[in-house]
Amino acid sequence: MPTWDEALDQLDTDETAEPLHVIRFGTQVDVQGVLAGTPDADQCIRYLSKYLTKSLGESLDADDPARRDHAARRAEALRFEPCSPTCANWLRYGVQPKGAKAGMVPGRCRGKAHKPQHLGYAGRRVLVSRKWSNKTLAEHKQDRRTWVLEALGQTDQPRDPHRYVWRPVPAGDSNVPPLAVRLLRTVAERQRWRAHMAQLEAQAAGQDLPAVEGRAA
Repeated sequence: MPTWDEALDQLDTDETAEPLHVIRFGTQVDVQGVLAGTPDADQCIRYLSKYLTKSLGESLDADDPARRDHAARRAEALRFEPCSPTCANWLRYGVQPKGAKAGMVPGRCRGKAHKPQHLGYAGRRVLVSRKWSNKTLAEHKQDRRTWVLEALGQTDQPRDPHRYVWRPVPAGDSNVPPLAVRLLRTVAERQRWRAHMAQLEAQAAGQDLPAVEGRAA
């Protein structure tokens, strides 16, 4: 069998090669450019968010045999489709997977794309690539942190790398509460944070919820 790199080289030189799957846009597609920060961009985001999340609440476990059967057939078909250059299913096409090793068997790839809960997609459910958003994962994380702190009425202060000093704690140290107490305090703190965020979300939606207080053990 040709190696993965050899197969790619053969594909580049084959002028008659055709893709296995082809998706074409219909005649009703209207492609328009949108600039960030404009009213059109906000309207497009609301429109896409509405329809992308329209059916997220529906479950394949509902009392609909046809839907369950369709999902099962789809998962079974994806079991034998290559999901990545390293997928063992390339052996079905007479090509060594990238980084091939002994014991690879088609139909037994452990990639996410073959698992029903991942809907046949091996990557993230939400695309955050810099090619689309022009931001790195660290920048997205910082944006979320800034939003949460602003919602909580706190300033987003730069993190001090010397804020904490880490050192082993000897057994029986009287300054350290028992593990059970520390866990309960952490749970109580998380509950307070979630309750506060729920109140803020309710206020943003025009609803008022009673204040919820959590107590540490």
